[in-house]
Amino acid sequence: MIPLFQKIILFSLIPVFTMLVGGIVAIYKRPNGNIRSLILHFAAGVVFSVVAVELLPDIVKEHKPMQVIIGFALGLITMLLIKRFTEKKEETEAVTVSGKLPMSLLVAIGVDIFVDGLLLGIGFSAGSTEGMLLAIALSVELLSLGMATATELGQNKLSRQKSITVIAVLSFVFFASAVLGATLLHNLSDSAMEIVLSFGLSALLFLVTEELLMEAHEEKETVWHTSSFFVGFLLFLILGMIV
Repeated sequence: MIPLFQKIILFSLIPVFTMLVGGIVAIYKRPNGNIRSLILHFAAGVVFSVVAVELLPDIVKEHKPMQVIIGFALGLITMLLIKRFTEKKEETEAVTVSGKLPMSLLVAIGVDIFVDGLLLGIGFSAGSTEGMLLAIALSVELLSLGMATATELGQNKLSRQKSITVIAVLSFVFFASAVLGATLLHNLSDSAMEIVLSFGLSALLFLVTEELLMEAHEEKETVWHTSSFFVGFLLFLILGMIV
C-alpha cells in the first residue's frame, strides 16, 4: 500500500470508532426523551453545518447549474421514494411491531455517512493536512449520529445486539466510501463530481428536515433543545474553518 492510502485507512477508522462508541454508549445507557431530543437536535446541527461548510462551497465554485439541478433532483427523488416506500410498508401493518427498523431514517443516515466518507477520501487526495483535519471534524459528526441512531433504534425496541449490528454496518459504509472517494471518485470529471456532491447535498438536507428534526420535535421543545442544534452547527463550522 502506498503511504497516502495507509493514511486514509488510518484516519477513516477514527470516525468509525467514534460512531461505534457513541452508539454503544447510547444503547447501554438509553437516554430519556429530553436527552434523545437534544442528541437529535445536535446531530441535525452538525449535518446542516456539513452542508454549509463542506458541500456548498465546493458545489458553487464549479458554476455548473445543470449538473447541480440533476444531482439535487436525483437526491430528492431518491429520498422521497425511500420515505414513501417505507411509510407504505408501515401502513400495511395493523400494529406496530416491536423491534422494527426505522428504515427511512436509517437510509437517510446511511446516505449521509456515505457522502461523508467520499468527502474524506477526496479530502486526502487534495492534501494530507486537509484530510486529517476533516477526519477529526467528521468524527464529531459520526459520534452524534451514532448516538442519534442508537436512540432511535432503542425507541423502536430493537435488541442491543441488533442495534450494535446496524451501527457497525453504517460505520463500515463510511469506511468503504472513504476508500472509494480516495480511489475511483478522485478520477471523476468535474461534471460527474458535481452531480455526486449535489445528490449528497439534497440527501443531507432531507435527513435534517424530514428525519432528525421531525423525530426531535416529538418531545416538548425547550430553549436547550433549540440551542443544541446551533451548538452542533457552530462546532463543525469552527472545525471547518480550521480545515
